[in-house]
Amino acid sequence: KKVVLDLLGRVIQNIEVMKQAEPGKDLTLSLDLRLQYLAYKQLLAATRRFDAKGGSVVVLDVKTGEILAMVNQPSYNPNNRLDLDTSRLRNRAVTDVFEPGSTMKPFTVAAALEQGLVTPTTVVNTHPGYLRVGSNVIHDHRDYGVIDVTTILTKSSNVGISKLALSMDPMVLPGYLERFGFGQPTGIQFPGESAGVLPLRSRWADVERAALAYGYGVSVSTLQLAQAYAVLANHGRHVPLSLVKVDHPPKGQQVIRPQTANALVQMLETVVSRVGTASRAKIPGYKVAGKTGTVHKVTAHGYAEDHYIGVFAGLAPASNPRIAAVVMINDPRKGGYYGGLVAAPVFSKVVGGVLRILHVPPDQTDGLIAANLDGEDNG
Repeated sequence: KKVVLDLLGRVIQNIEVMKQAEPGKDLTLSLDLRLQYLAYKQLLAATRRFDAKGGSVVVLDVKTGEILAMVNQPSYNPNNRLDLDTSRLRNRAVTDVFEPGSTMKPFTVAAALEQGLVTPTTVVNTHPGYLRVGSNVIHDHRDYGVIDVTTILTKSSNVGISKLALSMDPMVLPGYLERFGFGQPTGIQFPGESAGVLPLRSRWADVERAALAYGYGVSVSTLQLAQAYAVLANHGRHVPLSLVKVDHPPKGQQVIRPQTANALVQMLETVVSRVGTASRAKIPGYKVAGKTGTVHKVTAHGYAEDHYIGVFAGLAPASNPRIAAVVMINDPRKGGYYGGLVAAPVFSKVVGGVLRILHVPPDQTDGLIAANLDGEDNG
């Protein structure tokens, strides 16, 4: 309507109604209160157990793109504003970024598979457990020798994944990472959302290409990483994420071939096994696929030697994925710091509860045995 205002901006006269008001429409969030509470409780327990500085958990429905749960630590009680610290108010899963480390390796393998350079059984020589790239040396947890591409993910071989990256044209890997949504906002229109950082250069040094392959030199939010794993879970199709309940899921866009995405899911199942780096991510009764990541934190003086971020990104049930989730634990300071130790158990408890609450049927009849807690983590 047209109005007359005084010097203080107050309405002193109504002149004309230009358009009649209409009743608003119902708005329903995609967040599920039960799943939100479950994720919050498990993340809080983990940050306390490992004396972590903070953390985030994001749970997605891979078919609809709905964000089912999104929690952070440290958090706050909106009903108690005494001694409120404003730093606790931000939605860290959307606004804060970190280097994803080895959780980026599946997307490097996806690029190599899409380019026809390798298959899951192609062998790569990682001997003697390190690789010189210019003046830099890339190390593995130990010398894995000659292994296939699947085992590169199973054991989280930095040497193996670097060799795959260096076998590709320099512009191929950044292009595929962009397809998965890295380096750009997710589109949920949340205030302050970070786009992360994906370097797009005309010239790449070999060491930069290798580092990108195992998740250094790139930064992501927890939500971005969950979105990328949802693409793998949804047979290579990207469905827009939504904080609002979706009645009719959009068709989405095919990012990689379904065969490639399905092969990667099968490969990532080996990570969540007795011989992989994420045996603690197992969920009784369900097949799980995923990847660990353990990253040195960046400081003003470079990478810190004794401060880490532990990550696990995964999906379940692996035979027909319904849920993708990412757990990020920021700077655990006691009891360990590997992603397979600090983040994978949170994934197991949260996603296990989500699957049961949503009545998703089990896909592993012999999976009711407790997860084997042995395993190493090079991620």
